[in-house]
Amino acid sequence: MASADRGAFSAHNGPYFHRITPRGAEQAFFAQKRHCNGLGLIHGGMLSAFLDGLLASAAARAARATPVTIHLSIDFLDMGRAGDWVLGEARATRVSRDIAFAEGHAHIGGRDLARASGVFKLMRRRIG
Repeated sequence: MASADRGAFSAHNGPYFHRITPRGAEQAFFAQKRHCNGLGLIHGGMLSAFLDGLLASAAARAARATPVTIHLSIDFLDMGRAGDWVLGEARATRVSRDIAFAEGHAHIGGRDLARASGVFKLMRRRIG
């Protein structure tokens, strides 16, 4: 399903296609020229935003709370270009009362583009 309620930033940079799975969350986007840097490669900032939202979705599912990113670590492993479908999977690795940890990766056809881990503050009420 297309993510419609993920906020203005995600709406502007998407669309992201998103689903919750038994293990965590999956997300995808079709890379367009506007997602690329001057070299024609998917911009690292785009992959970072994509993975941040994906990990947060996995944390939200596991914790049943609204996660806010407090730490995000990303390793860029390969490159993608406009016209590529970028797919990502993530799962929560630990959830406490007010902190969740998650990890995931983004890939194109099984070729890893980036891997990420994040730490999230869990908000028990909706922000905004």
